Amino acid sequence: MSINRRNFPYWLVFAIVLATAAILLAMGRVPICKCGLVKLWYFKLNTSEGSQHIIDWYTPSHLLHGILFYAILWLVARRISVGWRLVIATLVEATWEIIENTDAVIERYRAVTVSLDYYGDSVINSVSDITAMLIGFWLARRLPIWASVAIVIGFEVLTTALIRDGLALNILMLLYPLDTVREWQGAL
Repeated sequence: MSINRRNFPYWLVFAIVLATAAILLAMGRVPICKCGLVKLWYFKLNTSEGSQHIIDWYTPSHLLHGILFYAILWLVARRISVGWRLVIATLVEATWEIIENTDAVIERYRAVTVSLDYYGDSVINSVSDITAMLIGFWLARRLPIWASVAIVIGFEVLTTALIRDGLALNILMLLYPLDTVREWQGAL
């Protein structure tokens, strides 16, 4: 079977997702929740089942990654085809999924955030997170800029209001944890 050069970046995206899943399994990540179930959506916060199912409260932040990656790559690499920009975005997201599931980062989350019961993502959740990023990238490519901005603001407001967390707060607390933010998040 020969690979059409025009579609090659898309095959590479699929290969990156598969390779990421294999790496996560080799790191000892569980394929699915230890509870033995695969739930489409998991609503509960601060439980050991968080980040173990297909969609959770942090899925919107991965969708936002895709929108932001599209925007950044459009600004700095617009001479590169969209397919190759998607490959770059997928590599960045896959790298984050691997780093996020190292013992050091898991312990950092547990030490500086309210995510005391966070034990890393299941492989199915990580693959779902990458898929959410791909959807966000696709949306940013198809929608007018104002709609992408509205999605980013809307999901940040929604998750901040409902779970007292989101992409911006997650980054803040991981890099520069503030006790006042952690106390506010924990009061939910």
